[in-house]
Amino acid sequence: MFYVFATGLTLLNLVFLSSIIIGLPGTWLMILAALLVDWLQPGEPMFVPGVLYGSVALAVLGELAEFAFGAAGARRAGGSKRGASLAIVGGIIGAIVGTAIPVPILGTLFGACAGAFLGSVSGDVWAGHAMDRSVEAGRGAATGRLWGTIIKLALGSVIFVLLAVASFT
Repeated sequence: MFYVFATGLTLLNLVFLSSIIIGLPGTWLMILAALLVDWLQPGEPMFVPGVLYGSVALAVLGELAEFAFGAAGARRAGGSKRGASLAIVGGIIGAIVGTAIPVPILGTLFGACAGAFLGSVSGDVWAGHAMDRSVEAGRGAATGRLWGTIIKLALGSVIFVLLAVASFT
């Protein structure tokens, strides 16, 4: 029964890992699935607390990277604080709207980057910056959002491997 739980968790976590690309909280879903399997599995716990604490720390780091990179990209390109803040909001809204784009996975990622771009540009224009400077900051926000998602996916991959190895040992 132990291997059934471990295999099921690993397959489910593979789906959750893939969901990071479309903007879902895949890292947190992997951790919740691990906690649920740990609770449901009879006998000794499947995971030592250090594995779960480490997974939570990596998930928090991934969330921070995803949101902060978009804002940091806008600020590095000379954007305003208002533009950086709206880049975060635009990235979230863009990811939701981009999910409706009929290109699986890439639609959401494109929407998040486009939303970060538009949020940053509108925030900088609102703050009184010139349009060319605002567009440059928007480009930085879109690039930052893309890198933030890539980093979150990399950290999610580490969580996936960590939980998969721990579940079978």
